[in-house]
Order: sequence, then C-alpha cells, then structure tokens
Amino acid sequence: MSPTQPDRLGHWGRFGGRFVPEALIAALDELETGYRKAFADEGFRAELDRMMREYAGTPSLLYEAERLSERAGARILLKREDLNHTGAHKIRNVLGQALLAKRLGKPRIIAETGAGQHGVASATAAAYLGLECTVYMGAEDVRRQALNVARMRMLGAEVIPVTAGSQTLKDSINEALRDWVSSVDSTHYLLGTVAGPHPFPLLVRELVSGIGVEARRQCLDRYGRLPHAVAACVGGGSNAMGIFHAFVDDADVSLYGFEAGGKGVETGQHGATLAAGTVGVLHGARSYIMQDDDGQIIESYSISAGLDYPSVGPEHAWLKDIGRAKYEPVTDAEAMDAFQLLCRTEGIIPALESAHAVAGALRLAPTLAAEHGDEATLLVCLSGRGDKDMETAARYFGLA
Repeated sequence: MSPTQPDRLGHWGRFGGRFVPEALIAALDELETGYRKAFADEGFRAELDRMMREYAGTPSLLYEAERLSERAGARILLKREDLNHTGAHKIRNVLGQALLAKRLGKPRIIAETGAGQHGVASATAAAYLGLECTVYMGAEDVRRQALNVARMRMLGAEVIPVTAGSQTLKDSINEALRDWVSSVDSTHYLLGTVAGPHPFPLLVRELVSGIGVEARRQCLDRYGRLPHAVAACVGGGSNAMGIFHAFVDDADVSLYGFEAGGKGVETGQHGATLAAGTVGVLHGARSYIMQDDDGQIIESYSISAGLDYPSVGPEHAWLKDIGRAKYEPVTDAEAMDAFQLLCRTEGIIPALESAHAVAGALRLAPTLAAEHGDEATLLVCLSGRGDKDMETAARYFGLA
C-alpha cells in the first residue's frame, strides 16, 4: 500500500477506518460514492477550480520572509494561506464540501469549529451557495473567539454554543455528530479537518492538497529546487496534510508537524497528541489520542483554540509510524515569541496556530543551516491570519 492512499475501508496501516453508529454508515457510503463521482466529473472539478480561483483567491502567495530568515539563519518561505478569502486555508475544504452537498441534494450543512476559522469559512460557503448552516462551537471557544462568532452570525449561520465537557473543539464535534445522526437525510456534515470516519480524512486531504501542489510548483519556478524541509502546525492536521501531501514522495524533503505543547508536555496541559498520546478511537477513527489508563479522554489544552484537540488525523498517525514525518510539541511561550517576532520582522500577524509552525521553523533552522549552509530553505505553511487572536495576544503581552 502506498503511504499516501488508504485501503478501501479508509485505513492507513492500523489507523483510520469507521467507528460510528449504524445510522451513519449509509450516509458515509453515500458521501464516499458521491465525492468519487464528483471528482471524476470534469464539470464539477471545473466549477470548483473556478470558485477557488475567482472567489477564494488561490493560488496563495509564496513569500520569502527575508528579515525573519536573517534572524533564523536559514531561508524561510511562507505559504500565505492567511491571504485566502476568510483568512485561512479552511476555505479550500469548505467550498469543495459545500459544492458536493448541493450535488448530493442536501440543503443544510452543519459544522464544528474551534478557533472559528472553519466556522466562518463554512458560513461563508453556505451563504455563497445558498445553503442553511448550523455551527457547533464550544462555549469556551465562543468566549475566546467572539469576533468570529459575530462573523458567522453576520453571514447567516446559526451558532450553537456547546456547554458539555471542556467546552472546546472535541465537544463541538460530539454535538455535530449527534445532529447528523438525526438529520442525515437533509444535512451534510462539513467536517473541518482530516479526522473523523472514512471518507472524511481522505476527502478533506484531497480538497486542501492544493496548498502543497502550489507551493511545490512555486519553489521549483522561483528557486529551481525543492525546500529542504516543510513545516506546519498540527491540531486535527488539515493544513499540515494539505502542504505535506505533495512532498511525501520527495525523499529529500523532511516533513515536520508542530503540535500544541501548551504549558509543557510534562505538565499534562497540552494538545501534543502525536508526541504524548496513545492509540485509541475518537470521533469515528483510530489514531493517536489523549486518554488515561481506562481509555477516558484527557482534556487537551492550548493557548490556540484551533490546536486544542485530543486527537489527530489518522494519516498523520501513519506518517509518524512509518517515520516519514516528525512531530514535535511547541509550547505556548515559544509560539507567542514567534508570533511577536513575525509581527515585528515581517509585518505579518499570524494565527496562533500558525505561530506554532513558525516557532518550530525557528527551532529547526540552525540544524538545517549546519547541514546545507547558505542554501538551507524551510517552507512553512502560514495557515491563517491572527485578527481573531488579537484579544488573546493583547492580553498575553499586556497590551490591553
């Protein structure tokens, strides 16, 4: 089996699959059949390409961060997904799934969101395509991301705060799945990351894989060669898989995922699932998850709402196991230092999620420079912009 393709039941090695109520099996079968037919339909692909180009604003820029590179000691290239419509890579996934929902005859979409980026993108796609939209969001995330909640409601979406559990992304996914079980005939669950039951991890990866395809071509066009390493933040893992996928077969390109180290893995307050989790099942798929000895889910923590998730997409788990990608935790403090440095060296305010990737890149740069000298090049996925995080950042730096 190719490491980039699951088997017919959605397994990458021992990861993935379907662990869902019987009521959802038919819907997942319908979704898999529907998306395979749609992707094989030149008319569907042409319409999606047009929407991506004319509405979402892709291909996104590849930007050489010269002042940041000087500080890092290696060339750092930023894939500017923050410049997409709605301010994140999420728009690539939601336009594809919303267009697919219309093709499947589903007039309503539901979505879950942590940082609000996926919720805003889903509400945007629903407004654009004339679909009803309901977004589940943990009450703690509603508090942390008030601006994005207002944006979703302005776009016509119903936002339902989830007060169960830790009131974060994990709990909003639980509620979205409960909704889908009872409304599957009229509703498409627009899942926001490369997690969940098959075929979601594969479907979402295919929709976001343009990030890496574009970046790979842009590197070759501009520099005549590929970067030595590719880095991205990892919560559920969609932006990381989006940029990794095009480079998986390039053996000379190292892949690095940076997870939420929170207050330090040793404190237990983190979201570093791949670095510190164990194999289990959550939200319909087998992957690395945060659980205790009795199999109960341990609440995750991160200053970044979008990385505050106790599991990860199964393909990332597979890439870790086969040694194709490396995953390391980045603490809140490291991420916030990188956040501030990028602001002040490049005039770019990144999402807190993306700041984890920048921090990881700064950590990697000296090693790459030692191996490759002045030509050392590191490609970083800047997955989203930081407007939504300004209240958190201002409080952290004592500016508010």
